[in-house]
Amino acid sequence: MKTIHLLAIAIAALVPAVAAAGTPINQTRPLDARGRVEVENLKGTIEVRAWNRNEVRIEGMLGEGVERLEVEGGGNRLLVKVKYPTRRGILGTDSGRSGPTTLKLMVPLRADLDLQGVAADILAWGVAPASLKIDNVSGRTTVAAAPEELEVNSVSGDVELTVNRARVQAESVSGDIRISGRLGPEVDVESVSGDIDLRATETALERVEGSSVSGDMRLRAALAPRARVRLESVSGDIALSLPRNSSAELRAESFSGTLRAPGATVERPRHGPGSSLRQRYGTGDAEVSIETFSGDAELRLD
Repeated sequence: MKTIHLLAIAIAALVPAVAAAGTPINQTRPLDARGRVEVENLKGTIEVRAWNRNEVRIEGMLGEGVERLEVEGGGNRLLVKVKYPTRRGILGTDSGRSGPTTLKLMVPLRADLDLQGVAADILAWGVAPASLKIDNVSGRTTVAAAPEELEVNSVSGDVELTVNRARVQAESVSGDIRISGRLGPEVDVESVSGDIDLRATETALERVEGSSVSGDMRLRAALAPRARVRLESVSGDIALSLPRNSSAELRAESFSGTLRAPGATVERPRHGPGSSLRQRYGTGDAEVSIETFSGDAELRLD
């Protein structure tokens, strides 16, 4: 009997403890004003807000079947990770049967952030780090912040970014991307089938790179004098709106799509498909290039 009892204790020690449903989270850890916070939560919510304290407060609720919340580090780096039970005999985690976990963090205003989710909604509010990076799969990503560099990667979840002074890089497969605010000088945005909506009229952009396969692109922007804009699509439509007094040189090409621009004459080869146009507005300081395969493209001056 003693041997059986010891064996049972040994087996129990190898099996991760699973948190009870609704286990509350309430922890506080010190962090430098410009430290780094990394958060991982496969499903549920990651919500990050800023405050003027050199510490991180973590609140929320663990989901049913979640093993534990790991909080490691402090000082210049803090890791916050929702730990799921390991699936026996298979590499990876058994997160499918676990409930969603809610994480709410208060972080120093200028702390860098690296947020990762799978089926988690990710929200970042009022933070102003040098770097804000978000990786998500199917959850919705929402940012209202002022980072210097913002990088967002999503698969099927929608992305909505309202940012101030940030250089923005955003990618999605099938989720829609919406970007607005007083943007920094450079924007890179890419999608496969999701639509792209960019509104940047309050500040003048210096460089815009946009590409899509079948998703539509709608861009309304003001351009700096030497701006460079390059937009590409396969079958998605492109609509670019610039202020009426813009100074830009426009070049546009399409294999089978329709091209339109104020005052421009569309040229077509005598034999075979394809069309192109070239038009100068003002003194032509900025360069605007638009290419599609079968999608339509239009420049508007508002």
